[in-house]
Amino acid sequence: MARERLQKILSAAGVASRRECEHVILDGRVRVNGKQVLSLPVLVDPAADRITLDGKPLVPERKSYYVLHKPKGVHCTNFDPDQRRRAVDLLAGVKERLFPVGRLDADSTGLLLMTNDGELAERVAHPRYGVPKTYRAHVGGRITKEDLAMLHEGVWLAEGKASVSQARIIHAGRDRSVVEVTLREGRNREVRRVLAKLSHPVRKLIRIQIGPISLRGLAAGEYRRLTSAEIKALRDAGGDVPSRQTHGRRRPPKRTKVRPRVAPPASGGTADARRAPAPKKGTARTTTRFAKKHTQRRPRRR
Repeated sequence: MARERLQKILSAAGVASRRECEHVILDGRVRVNGKQVLSLPVLVDPAADRITLDGKPLVPERKSYYVLHKPKGVHCTNFDPDQRRRAVDLLAGVKERLFPVGRLDADSTGLLLMTNDGELAERVAHPRYGVPKTYRAHVGGRITKEDLAMLHEGVWLAEGKASVSQARIIHAGRDRSVVEVTLREGRNREVRRVLAKLSHPVRKLIRIQIGPISLRGLAAGEYRRLTSAEIKALRDAGGDVPSRQTHGRRRPPKRTKVRPRVAPPASGGTADARRAPAPKKGTARTTTRFAKKHTQRRPRRR
């Protein structure tokens, strides 16, 4: 198993936040293989190293998985100095220290996964795994088939070209429309920004599904524990990691070197004698311009 920072291991075991775990370590309360740790950073292997806290073996926290219907005005963060309402505050009675997988801005609502499994969280949130996330957007104006075609083709944002995996019209009115879009990327506020580019500002945004997990049966503010079958299906949703991905950015075309053409040998001469001389080092002339200058004959003046 890969070695990780000691404070991360303590935090994953439910001791405290990573920042607070640093103070616990510096206070001399933690030992690794019998040796007291008084400085940071320290890398440990939880599968091979023996870690104790206050003389007792560190017991890993049980992995927990929940799905939450996030209401509007709730923030997806575990640390908020402004004391605003957080997603973890809605999980009353859950003892494990959980964190949200991915983000939903405060104005958006819908499905939010909560867990303490960092490996699964990365697999779901990282765009290289391509786990589909479906949103239902209430927008201004009439959504047309041409708009759907542009969504599939891709819309240029500041960080690159963004495209949707699927899109379908739920309702198309004169002043308001509803559209469902499925993404396999994870850019910040991507749905809102892409639809705004098409002159359809988002008035309401709900995430209704992540991989095989849907929002069905949960009212705003409610949550439930995932079943073992749902957890397995969620792990398998990403599939294999592609070897190379550009994440919406096009790779620039490869440049091909242009070799200078050699003039045909004149009568009585050889090809080597008529070949253009090599350019000096440090010159600013390109190879093509240099070759043209020394291989084309100028007409004689009469």
